[in-house]
Amino acid sequence: MPLLSGAVVLVTGANGGLGRELVEQALARGAAKVYATARRPQEWNDSRVVPLALDVTSPDSIRAAVTQGQDVSVLINNAGIGVESDTFLALPDEKIREVMETNFFGPVALTRAFAPVLAASGTSAVLNIHSVLSWIALTGAYSASKAALWSATNSFRVELAPQGTQVTGVHLGYMDTAMAEGVNAPKISPEEVARKSFDGLEQGEYEVIVDEISAGVKLGLSGSISDLYPALATQAPA
Repeated sequence: MPLLSGAVVLVTGANGGLGRELVEQALARGAAKVYATARRPQEWNDSRVVPLALDVTSPDSIRAAVTQGQDVSVLINNAGIGVESDTFLALPDEKIREVMETNFFGPVALTRAFAPVLAASGTSAVLNIHSVLSWIALTGAYSASKAALWSATNSFRVELAPQGTQVTGVHLGYMDTAMAEGVNAPKISPEEVARKSFDGLEQGEYEVIVDEISAGVKLGLSGSISDLYPALATQAPA
């Protein structure tokens, strides 16, 4: 039976473009219930969707979500924030901490808190939305937060396997959402990202590479660092 059939799913960042697609496509694949979470959750015209207030940076908010979501069998860590600067040197300390709290510490805390709930559900899974920037540092703090989440996903995959919880990470480049509206480059649609993510999850894949950009960068990790960062070739010491 497909993993999402009859599942109870919790999606963080459900108000956004990808979040909405994850909610809707989970239902289309047979989910019995979806907790659609956000700091200020919106209303949904579907009785199977339960709007739930959740701030992933707040321990109290996480505890409240776990209390209400004792039937969750699939946790999707999708919530995240971008930054206005692509360099560590130009970003204020407080903004670096905010990015790490939302993109790394939040998903880690949520996964830890829901781990016993997932164990009790029998068949269960965690789906983490990473980025191609997990592998290439083009955006300072944002890249660092996604790299840290990727590493945490790999650790959780090993730690949660004995309880029967599958952990899958998703990598993608530019997606056609508000976060990337100022980017002049090919973008993948949220619909395709959600579809490929769920395809990979239900096929038992540990890692889902959504687009050619992500595939190319991952392949480049086996080569020289300067191949990924051409500017280094012109700045190397004599």
